[in-house]
Amino acid sequence: MPKKPYALHVLWIGWKLVIALSFSLCLFALLRLHRYSEADLNPSSLSRRSRVLNSHFEGPPKVAFLFLTRRNLPLDFLWGSFFENADVANFSIYIHSEPGFVFDESTTRSTFFFNRHLTNSIQVGWGEASMIQAERLVLEAALEDPANQRFVFLSDSCVPLYNFSYIYRYLMASPKSFVDSFLDKKEGRYNPKMSSVIPRSKWRKGSQWISLVRSHAELVIDDEVIFPVFKKFCKRRPPIDASKGKQNIKLQKQHNCIPDEHYVQTLFAMSDLEGELERRTVTYTLWNHSTTNMERRGWHPVMFSYANAGPQQIKRIKDVNHVYYETEYRTEWCSNNSTLVPCFLFARKFSQGAAMRLLSDSVVGLFDASTLLDSPS
Repeated sequence: MPKKPYALHVLWIGWKLVIALSFSLCLFALLRLHRYSEADLNPSSLSRRSRVLNSHFEGPPKVAFLFLTRRNLPLDFLWGSFFENADVANFSIYIHSEPGFVFDESTTRSTFFFNRHLTNSIQVGWGEASMIQAERLVLEAALEDPANQRFVFLSDSCVPLYNFSYIYRYLMASPKSFVDSFLDKKEGRYNPKMSSVIPRSKWRKGSQWISLVRSHAELVIDDEVIFPVFKKFCKRRPPIDASKGKQNIKLQKQHNCIPDEHYVQTLFAMSDLEGELERRTVTYTLWNHSTTNMERRGWHPVMFSYANAGPQQIKRIKDVNHVYYETEYRTEWCSNNSTLVPCFLFARKFSQGAAMRLLSDSVVGLFDASTLLDSPS
């Protein structure tokens, strides 16, 4: 057989190398796609990348008001008045309500709440991990806007104690999150089955009505370690029901853990972030400490009515300047930029009648404490 010319032989070898190289590159790309496809399809991974891509913003930072509601907002008329005096560039609103509930002209009296509901909300049960899930969902939605730099959780019975301008400057003046966090020493709340992940020394308690800076809000929704432990081991003990006999006695022996009162505080303790917190909440709650039928009813926040929501009561709340945590023998003096300030910006729980009185008596915003707080730079 005659030999191929040398030039054709070289050309043939070159084409083989090109084909082999192309095949190798395709194979490498497929392997890389397979390796990362699961992570790429993970919602939290997508959320993290989205936040990184949109991390830069120009203009004033916003306060994100995060409402956790059963259904509607019964005090929308008061909050509508509050937001009317604010620059829309300084705030945003997000609402977690029951699935399918829509905020529009038929369900709310304030246009500020139109279409501010989450479309991916879940059904929430009191004292269940679903409350934490709702908090994480509304935080995740708010983090999509890079201008949101401060995140405030509010219930459907919360009211503001000051005008928007003061609350905005108060929150923006501090680089820390406001999270009341204290060591929970009470027996029966901590489940020893958590100990492989959460040691007893890191078990914390506090309020779910907290205010977070952006980095701490990101930590909450990115958590894939502490939250699963809470879902499995932190459960509320059901109320006593004598009709269930021995079954009820068995249920009463289980640990009584309220997830939303422990989760964020314990997460931050586990992350060694307590030094970055003002370990107090900015939302006032008056607790009913009556021992009458305590085993049956438990403690509950007092509901303020029209009769006890007058100027004197509101002033007493505004005058509070320190909080004592007896489990740690710790007193938190409320300060901002080394200046003593009132502890609370919001209060709960208020009825519709109480909210109407606050408006009619011009109680909200009546006391301008701007002279007590240095303006943020």
